[in-house]
Amino acid sequence: MRGEKRKNPAIVLDVQFRRKIGIAEAQHELYILNIEPSQTILALTNSSFPTGQVCKLQRSLYGLKQASRQCFARLPSFLLSAGYHHSIADHSLFLKFSDSTTTALLVYMDDIILASNNLSKIRRITHLLDLTFRIKDLGNLKFFLGLEVARSHSGIHLCQRKYTLDLLFDTGMLACKPASTPINYTARLHSASGVPLHDPSPYRRLVGRLIYLTTTRPDIAFAVQQLSQYMSAPTDVHLKAAFRTLRYLKQAPGSGLFFSSTSSFQLNAFSDLDWAGCPDTRRSITDFSVYLGHSFISWRSKKQATVSKSSSEAEYHALASTTCEIQWLTFLLENLSVPFLRPSLLFCDNDSVLQIASNEVFHERTKHIDINCHIIRDKTASGLIKLLPISSSMQLAHLFTKPLSPHLFHVSCSKLGILNIHSQLEGGSQQPS
Repeated sequence: MRGEKRKNPAIVLDVQFRRKIGIAEAQHELYILNIEPSQTILALTNSSFPTGQVCKLQRSLYGLKQASRQCFARLPSFLLSAGYHHSIADHSLFLKFSDSTTTALLVYMDDIILASNNLSKIRRITHLLDLTFRIKDLGNLKFFLGLEVARSHSGIHLCQRKYTLDLLFDTGMLACKPASTPINYTARLHSASGVPLHDPSPYRRLVGRLIYLTTTRPDIAFAVQQLSQYMSAPTDVHLKAAFRTLRYLKQAPGSGLFFSSTSSFQLNAFSDLDWAGCPDTRRSITDFSVYLGHSFISWRSKKQATVSKSSSEAEYHALASTTCEIQWLTFLLENLSVPFLRPSLLFCDNDSVLQIASNEVFHERTKHIDINCHIIRDKTASGLIKLLPISSSMQLAHLFTKPLSPHLFHVSCSKLGILNIHSQLEGGSQQPS
């Protein structure tokens, strides 16, 4: 998102080192300056170079594998010296606790989000950053890496409306007729469907942009997971399916996640799968959805790495993946010193899996899933999770395993906490079909 114009983001700080850059150093330091290239070169030539000499960029560090590590080299050492420490759950998260005050910095390249329950702590770290680096304070969080943030007393809304509209404009779908679902529920995609595309690059770029859009649009997660299976050899049928996803986005480009300010602090997870759901490999599709109270915070729709001979085996793989996600989120909440209810509730609609989890004796039909059984049993015994049954009709993770009819799809979406705060602006759109 380097080329995108940022609007008033968020106590988001563009970190720009203000060391003097000599001719030899400029090749290695240009990447750290977060201003337009022409302005960067002009500033360098005016302040650091003798008359008649300019900076020649031989290789862009943003194109190198070590770019992110180089950008992340100096800032952490400064934050550590200022009393912050790395989160064990996320290495880009820095935390500082003093008395009843918590301050958090989330770093992405040269962009930082600051959060604290004490405004003076934010001013202090901002001042320290400005003494060491040249920074630009962009105010309260409204826009960050394509994510639009709206806050009120009732909660926080996160969406990618501008990103979605730009995507529709770039693909010529801004005036298309909306669709009611992101994928056709009457047919399954497979590798042999359709005629191979002469140039697969547009398809790959489109799917890549849709993948980033799933950051705030879990309702298209399954459709994008299906489309991403055919990046190596897409066909016209796959491209048509991708454009149907765009038609679905057209009906509500401002939809996004809403995090309620009154939500309880307990993790509730739902695990599900579509056994042998991939028609090409017969691998199962794992999915889970995790809520913090009523706020939808984590989800996955992913094809399993191996073929499972039984639905119970595949379900146990999915259950183990969900357990690992709960463990990571628990680490994160503990790092943030957030009190939350234990154990986390893990719902599953497969009775045989729940019976295996409670049966301490392995037999011939379950010994091949020994490792996953130990993971789930250990976490259950330690009080991390509590396994609970749930009927298939109440399963909230169905949305990520298979294409649903319009009615079932919208019922499932209503439980994800997806809201469209721009609905008044989009009231003139056509009815979806």
